[in-house]
Amino acid sequence: MGPIQNSHLAAYIDAAVKAQTIAGATTLIWRDNETIHAAGGWADIAREVPLCRDSLFRIASLTKPVTSVAALTLLEEGAFQLDEPITRWAPEFTDVRVLRSSAGPLDLTDAAERPISFRDLLTHRSGLTYGDLHTGAIAQAYQERVGPGIDNPLSPDAWIARLASLPLLSQPGSQMHYGHSTDLLGFLIARIEGASLDRVLHRRIFDRLGMKDTSFSIHPGNAHRKAALYGHDSSGHLVPRLTAPGGSTMIQRPDDMQFASGGQGLWSTADDYLTFARLFVQEGSVDGVRILRPETVAMMTTNQLTAAQRASATIFGMPLLGEGHGFGLGVAVVMDEKKASSTPCGGSVGSSGWPGAFGGWWRADPRRNTVLVFLCHNAMEREQFETGIGLGVYDVIHRFQQMASRVSTSSEFSPQVSA
Repeated sequence: MGPIQNSHLAAYIDAAVKAQTIAGATTLIWRDNETIHAAGGWADIAREVPLCRDSLFRIASLTKPVTSVAALTLLEEGAFQLDEPITRWAPEFTDVRVLRSSAGPLDLTDAAERPISFRDLLTHRSGLTYGDLHTGAIAQAYQERVGPGIDNPLSPDAWIARLASLPLLSQPGSQMHYGHSTDLLGFLIARIEGASLDRVLHRRIFDRLGMKDTSFSIHPGNAHRKAALYGHDSSGHLVPRLTAPGGSTMIQRPDDMQFASGGQGLWSTADDYLTFARLFVQEGSVDGVRILRPETVAMMTTNQLTAAQRASATIFGMPLLGEGHGFGLGVAVVMDEKKASSTPCGGSVGSSGWPGAFGGWWRADPRRNTVLVFLCHNAMEREQFETGIGLGVYDVIHRFQQMASRVSTSSEFSPQVSA
């Protein structure tokens, strides 16, 4: 029996496309091994190529949970301990300094009170950040020393050395600062494995789960399935983009590029990401293939932050976590269903998920045994985010979650028509 195409969801996506809120989206709703899907809009507007279920998207920060799961498979094997200093594998971070003020000069620092740990990286409490989330000296230093976030000409070793030369925003373990923690985590597990991050993720996750369309680059034979990148101009009109915000990507990624962003670099499809997300409703296994132990998934989806850390975590001055959310090991988690908004995930208590800067979003709800996946391309520059240009995608995601929640609890999920 094939998946069910939901006409109401498809019509809603089409309406958002006509309003130029998004170029298009591909969505999936999974419950109890049955799937409903809806896709609408364009993979390429100029060439009139419609989005399909197997369209390939840059998933941006939806990469972070994948890298985190791979790291936790190594934790289960005893390769490291959560509270172990990372300096065993990254001696570059032996003598890090901490800024006295995030807005201050780079030479006003104090010594770190303790080393960065693997837990710090998994919870974004390492003191590392993204430079473009800030202003002043630290923002310029990240841009000049670390470079682009996805297509970076530096080798992993050179990138780690440069990152380690920058002062931290806060003492390790003290505050949540969203940023390069997961990129560093990815390169550390690559060092542990003695292989590239791409090979580590394929061997530990993608190949085992049959995620054949997820990688850091697209095979030439699949180029026709690639969804073009879109954003908005200063008037809010939808326009194509050649590169991602902040110059984080190149028009064409070189074949010999060594850098692989474990925080934001993957391409994937809705079906591939659905397969991955099912790990969070099936206690670490999918279709009989176990990736993580149930107790590891439970730990990963348990809030790790203090109330003060949750409240103070921001992005462009806005709360990173909603009032009903906490953060586990690489994923947001719902702590209060009534207060949990659709971003970063929403759902029942214990649900997990995380959004991406290019418009991707997912949620796994183990209590309802459901997974929702929403993929689109909607890229915003910092200035646009601050002025509200392009933020309509989050309204689309919110409405998708509302509609999907109703669909996933209705009789419509009984297979009726093959797509």
